[in-house]
Amino acid sequence: MEKTAKIIFIHGASSSGKSTLARVLQAQLPEPFWHVSIDHLRDSGMLPLDRFRNGDFNWRENRTKFFDGFHRSLVAYASAGNNILLEHILEEDWWVTNLAQLFKPFDVFFVGLHCDLDELVKRETLRADRPMGSAADDYHRIHVGQRYDLELPAGQTTQEYANQVLSAWANRRMPSVFQQLLE
Repeated sequence: MEKTAKIIFIHGASSSGKSTLARVLQAQLPEPFWHVSIDHLRDSGMLPLDRFRNGDFNWRENRTKFFDGFHRSLVAYASAGNNILLEHILEEDWWVTNLAQLFKPFDVFFVGLHCDLDELVKRETLRADRPMGSAADDYHRIHVGQRYDLELPAGQTTQEYANQVLSAWANRRMPSVFQQLLE
């Protein structure tokens, strides 16, 4: 089956630089890519965040439906032929297998973005738009056991990361890690 769309999936801890890297990549990739993230939905006002915060609605009761819808929306975008630069944190182990199945028709390139713990905590504190401690929690668990098409080690500039992604993307081998999960 011909791959109708391409997905560059950037996975990293909260405050690791996923958004910044995605913006730089979007400006340099040779074809158009949509930059999609949970933050875009949150910041757009799509979610009734104030009502979740004040207790009108229970986030735990709605979280699974929200993420299931988000994941399926990515498939809809890609199925229409749109390339996607996805930044996402795989908070649940089963999301990897679920997304591998959903993304089966597409050309997926899975990138692990690493950042030092001290730097994550500093960025999280400066941002003040995340629950304190979420970056450290991510740091200690989200990369454990993950396999990537490309891993970006901590301590480089965004442009250095972008150069590595662009080079590895242009020279990628198939099948991708996501395709291998289903074999």
